[in-house]
Amino acid sequence: MTTVWDTKADAVHKGDNLRDVSPLIEKTRKDEKGFTHYKFTKNMFNNPWYKIPDNDLELFKKYLDGGSRNYPSDGRIPCDIVASEARKVLNYIDSCTEDSSNPYCESAKKALKDGKKAMVRGTLKLYLSKFTSRDWRRKRFTDDIDFWCFQVGILDHALKECGWIKNKETGEFEKQIQWTNPDTGEVRYEALCAANNLNQLLDFGAGSYLEGTGLKEIFNKKLKRGHDVDLSDIMNVALYNRELIDGVDSEWNDVWESFEAATNTRNSRITSNLISLCRYSLGTADYLERVSNAINRHHEKILDVEEYSEENLEKICKISIHWMRYLKENGPNETRNMIHDFLLEQKEEKRNHAENLRNFTRKVLKLLNSKYEYLNIVFEIES
Repeated sequence: MTTVWDTKADAVHKGDNLRDVSPLIEKTRKDEKGFTHYKFTKNMFNNPWYKIPDNDLELFKKYLDGGSRNYPSDGRIPCDIVASEARKVLNYIDSCTEDSSNPYCESAKKALKDGKKAMVRGTLKLYLSKFTSRDWRRKRFTDDIDFWCFQVGILDHALKECGWIKNKETGEFEKQIQWTNPDTGEVRYEALCAANNLNQLLDFGAGSYLEGTGLKEIFNKKLKRGHDVDLSDIMNVALYNRELIDGVDSEWNDVWESFEAATNTRNSRITSNLISLCRYSLGTADYLERVSNAINRHHEKILDVEEYSEENLEKICKISIHWMRYLKENGPNETRNMIHDFLLEQKEEKRNHAENLRNFTRKVLKLLNSKYEYLNIVFEIES
């Protein structure tokens, strides 16, 4: 049934079409009602910088070192750094609303009528709105800020005032960003881009359109494009927000409409993306449960001075500016206790995240299978 879904999909690699979405041939079966069941394996995103240890103690150490979960990213600058640049622009526009004599006052008010966060979309919207876990926000990388502003004049003015320069060839604003890699101490210089996504209001490509900055609109784009980074972002909203699964209020019900719209297309590429989303969600859920179990077994090691010397403790704290500040202000013993409390919280949080992903997958699969009932097809993921 290769016409129903694409067995090869894009993962953002050279050449692409590298993500294999093939079912397990030996486990394909037809039931007594005539339905063909296509079974797929669970999967994990490929990470060339991190191999998941088989040993739980090593897994715990990797987690504590901050390296146990790197997310697929389509950029080179940490979201923490990019978010600070976005806030500068948004805060400048906000300052224009406070001065009635400012020629941009009225247009600034119109730009911010729905709040600052309504002016950004994509990765930075997920970050600033905290739709994702702290782990994602710390480790996700990007190269651009996607603005959404009908008051083009005030946005261009704010970008210029905040040190951005317009590239005459691309028409986009750019800014050179300096940041320090906390693990290596290396100083990096990267070009950050800012675009007003109104340019994509007409056509994002392949007949898909951008309609706004809401989570529903972001998911619409990510489900249609379906790169690894897109699927990972959706998963990280799902694992952190139980509301997406339960649909407890109108806002999250609206978000779920993006999945309804995606499955209604019965587009082979989108179907392939949804199958992949379910595979990676269940694979990641198993991994998160393993991390939770590893923390449960070994959390007291952080209190062992011989196991974690002051030098090792400082290395761990480098993954977070908050931890480094805490270490400087409170010393190593208090910092060990703080990290120990954090680990106990993470043990429960990782387990809850895993359960959220499993419930999310069940809901997506149920929806997807309902759209192919007329073809007597059932999609399943190996348990």
